[in-house]
Amino acid sequence: MADISTSFSTLEKRLLNDFQHDFPLSATPFADMAEQLGVSEDEVLSSVRKLQDDGVISRVGPVFTPNRIGVSTLAAMSVPAEKLECVARIISAFPEVNHNYEREHEYNLWFVVTASSEEHLDIVLHEIEQHAEYPLMSLPMLEDYFIDLGFKLQWA
Repeated sequence: MADISTSFSTLEKRLLNDFQHDFPLSATPFADMAEQLGVSEDEVLSSVRKLQDDGVISRVGPVFTPNRIGVSTLAAMSVPAEKLECVARIISAFPEVNHNYEREHEYNLWFVVTASSEEHLDIVLHEIEQHAEYPLMSLPMLEDYFIDLGFKLQWA
């Protein structure tokens, strides 16, 4: 198996590892990151774009406590395996979707949708169904559990 750590530059490794938490909250976060890393803001922005283009990261943004700002739901779809990648790309194109993932189950594509209001959420869920061409199951949160998804990456 290839060593994936060799495909990332030193700057990319630092960006992936050092800013999962404590992302600078300022008017110029990428300049602040650049200063901390000893590189230019353009280098940081270029590296972030490359990581996004390569599919390593899907977005850079805050994670809020569910339903404190707007509303959200977990949703699931049953998608034929041969169409899963295509449907996942369609779903990921919605700015209200912050991630999706495959599961081994009849409902094999899961994603979280966040919107400004219940009405907006309903519209987005309907649009996702229309674009994806598969019905979805919405599973709104009943009880809140916090799982910190940040983790220290180990580079070989």
